[in-house]
Amino acid sequence: MYKVLRFFLLLLPIAASKGSHSLRFLSTYIKGQTAFPEFSYVVMLDDVRVLYYNGETKTFHPRGNTTSEADVFDSVFLEISDVIHRDLIDRRIIANSSETDRVLALQRLVVCELRDDGEPGQMITRDAVRGSTTDELLYVDNNFTYQGTLNVSAQLLKVHLEFGKYRHEHLYRPYCIKTLKGYLERRRNQVGRKVKPRLRLTQKANSYSGGFRVSCLATGFYPRHINLTLFRDGQPVADHEITGGELLPNNDGTYQMRKTLEISAADKHKYTCSATHLSLDNKLDIDLEFDPGDPFKSVIPTVLIVLALVLVLGTAAVTYKYRKRRTVLLKVLSTCVQIL
Repeated sequence: MYKVLRFFLLLLPIAASKGSHSLRFLSTYIKGQTAFPEFSYVVMLDDVRVLYYNGETKTFHPRGNTTSEADVFDSVFLEISDVIHRDLIDRRIIANSSETDRVLALQRLVVCELRDDGEPGQMITRDAVRGSTTDELLYVDNNFTYQGTLNVSAQLLKVHLEFGKYRHEHLYRPYCIKTLKGYLERRRNQVGRKVKPRLRLTQKANSYSGGFRVSCLATGFYPRHINLTLFRDGQPVADHEITGGELLPNNDGTYQMRKTLEISAADKHKYTCSATHLSLDNKLDIDLEFDPGDPFKSVIPTVLIVLALVLVLGTAAVTYKYRKRRTVLLKVLSTCVQIL
């Protein structure tokens, strides 16, 4: 289970370039006893899951569709599924891990892009074994680029690349682009929606360093592409000073990104958080001006309130004790008068 999730997270970051749409086939082959089918794949339009295929039952399960999409995918899906399934089985044999791994997961990610001008963009095929990418084939403008660590002979690698190029040109790419166009026609409103980011710039004391933590957060935006920049006195803060910056999903299908900067208590610079996004006509800026050189200013009102409460409670306690003693004394005097 851990390896499956690890592979999935490893392969997810590949996404379409800004200004384009992508279709992704994420296939998983598992050898061993797990709760998952031996072979399955997920089809994603940009970052929206549109289809799941179960290799055990050989059934397709559409996800999130509101209209019929039966004509978008057809029997070619089964042909591609069988090709990928056989390839991943061959990769298991090459990995030679049946005796050392109780559960072995291998994955292939096939990604095709369609630019806004309607022309096909780049296409990527990436394989992974044991949590690491073994090879990647990039196809752009009829040119192939290969990177890999397969432990095979040069002759076998040459055959592998020639066969891979042929499948890209005659199977993967044509059908991927055809399917991508079909899904875009059906789900244009879903993947074409634009939601503006909400921007926050906060400052919090860091008890460990004695300084402060300036955090720039953009959340609730869609699509996922965003440029989030933290400025110091109008100049971008260097990347090596910033932590965070990962793109994370929200429960409602939008995204968030946070960038954080550690500063000293003596820092008196002006910080600005800026975001550019497809939903914005202009960039969105928010400023944070503060004087962290006197960190006690922010706690003075609280201290005064606490002191005032202590004073009031102390006065009330003294008054109560005085009144109680006075009542007891009056009772004693009254008793003495009655006796006399």
